[in-house]
Amino acid sequence: MTAVASGGRRIEAGGHLVEERPLRHPDVESERFMTRRGWWLVVLNFLIPGSAQALSGNRRLSKVGLGATLIMWSLVVIAAVLALVWRTALLTVLVADLSLFGLFTIKAPVLLLLEVLFVAYLVLWIVLTIDTLRLVRLVKTGPRARFGIALLSVALLVVSGTVTAGATSKVASLHGGLASIFQASAPLAPPSDGYYNILLLGADSGKGRDSMRFDSISVVSVNADTGRVTITGIPRDLEGFPFSKDSPMRELYPGLHTGHRSATCGWTAAINQLNTELDVCRDGSKIYPDAEKQGSTPGVEATKDAAEGLLGITIPYYAFIDMAGFAALVDALGGVEITVTERLPEGGGPKYEGEPVDKWATGWIEKGKQHMDGNTAQWYARSRKTTSDWDRMKRQRQLQEAILKQFTPATVLSRFEEIMKAGEHLVKTDIPSQMLPAFADLAIKAKGEKVTTIELTPASNVSQTAPDLGYVHSLVEKALHPATASPSPKG
Repeated sequence: MTAVASGGRRIEAGGHLVEERPLRHPDVESERFMTRRGWWLVVLNFLIPGSAQALSGNRRLSKVGLGATLIMWSLVVIAAVLALVWRTALLTVLVADLSLFGLFTIKAPVLLLLEVLFVAYLVLWIVLTIDTLRLVRLVKTGPRARFGIALLSVALLVVSGTVTAGATSKVASLHGGLASIFQASAPLAPPSDGYYNILLLGADSGKGRDSMRFDSISVVSVNADTGRVTITGIPRDLEGFPFSKDSPMRELYPGLHTGHRSATCGWTAAINQLNTELDVCRDGSKIYPDAEKQGSTPGVEATKDAAEGLLGITIPYYAFIDMAGFAALVDALGGVEITVTERLPEGGGPKYEGEPVDKWATGWIEKGKQHMDGNTAQWYARSRKTTSDWDRMKRQRQLQEAILKQFTPATVLSRFEEIMKAGEHLVKTDIPSQMLPAFADLAIKAKGEKVTTIELTPASNVSQTAPDLGYVHSLVEKALHPATASPSPKG
C-alpha cells in the first residue's frame, strides 16, 4: 500500500521513501502547500526563466528556457567585462559591417542579430510565464492568494518585458542610426600628425533660403592619444585661400581661389561659394568622381581641400549638420546651458531696408544664463542681423562646446533613442562606422579636457580677403602642438 504525505511525498507501506518531488508531484489537496508552491514558481520563473518548467513542468521547454537564459546572461557578462577592460574591442564588434562576396554590405550584423535575440527571448519569456501560471494551478491555491499570484506574475512579466523591450529598442535605434548616417564612407585614415581632423559644416536649407551654402565652417581636431579637442572656425566669406597640393581643384586654381561671374552662373571667391560652384555651376562629378560613392559631394570635397590648404593640415573626413534639424539634436540632449551676453532677435530678418527690428523679430533671446531648448539654440546660432558674422561664429562655437558637454554617458543612455533619431535626420558624413569605437573611447578620455578654439577673424589678425597663410599655419600648429615648459635646471 502507498500513501501520499503532505507536500507530495510518496511513501510505501513499509515506510521507505520512494519519491520526494513536491513541486512536480504536489499534494493538490493541501491548499497551504499549493499556495506556497505557486509563489515560488512565479518568482523562480522571473529570476531564472525555464526553472519553473524544470522543477514541475515540461522538461523540453525548460531546456529551451534555461539554455536561452544562459546564453543571454553569458552575453551580458561578456559585454560587461569588455566594457570595463576592452571597450574599443566591444564597440568594434558591435558596429563592424559584413561584406558578402563584395556584392552588398550588411550594416552592423551583430546589432541586427542582437535585435532578433532580444525579441525571441521576450516572446519565450511570455510563453514561459503563461505556462508557469498553468503549472501553479490557481484554483488549488488559497482564495486570497489566487489574485496575488496572478497579479505578481503579470507585474514581473511587465518588468522583464519592459527591460527586454527597452534593450531591443536601443539596439534597434543604434542599428538604424548606423545604417542611415553611415550609408557610405571614405577609406580608413590614420591620425595625421597625432590628430583626427574632421571638417564640420553647417547649413540652413530651411524656408526662405535660395541655395545650400555653408553658413558654418570649422575643423574639429581630436588628439589621437588624449581626445583633446581643438575647433578652428573659418569665416564663411573668407577669400584668398589655396587648395591642398593633391586637390583636383589645383588644375583650375594653381594659386588662390577666385570668383567668376557670367550671365548664366557665377560664384565669388569666398570659401562658402564652393558648394555652389561645384554642385551648380560646374560638373563637380567629373572633378570628384568618387565623392558620391564615399558618401560625400563635390562641393564638400572642394571645401575640404580648401580647408586643408588654408590650415596646412590633412582633413580626411567631414560631418554635415543641417541647421533646419539642429533643434532636434539639442532637444534630444535635454537642452544646453548658455550664458547670453547680449539681447538677440529671433526671426528671418527685415522685409525691407531699414525696417525696425521690433517689426520683424518673432521673439527675443534675453541676456543672462539660460537653459535653451532646440528652437532657442537654433536662433542663437543663426541670429546675425543685429551683430556681426564674427559674433555669430563665437556663438556657434559656444553652442558646439555646450553640446559636447551634454554628451555624457548618463545623457546618452537615458536619451539614446531621441539622439539617434535626431542624428538620422540632421547628420551626413563620410566617417567610416569602423572609426566610431576609437572616437567613442577618445570622447570618454576628453571629458576632463578643455576645448581649444581658434577663430580666423580680424580679431585674430587674419585678413578676410588676403590671409597670411604662414601666420594661419602657425596659429593652428601652436594650438595643436603647444610648446611644453622646459624643466628648470637643478640648483
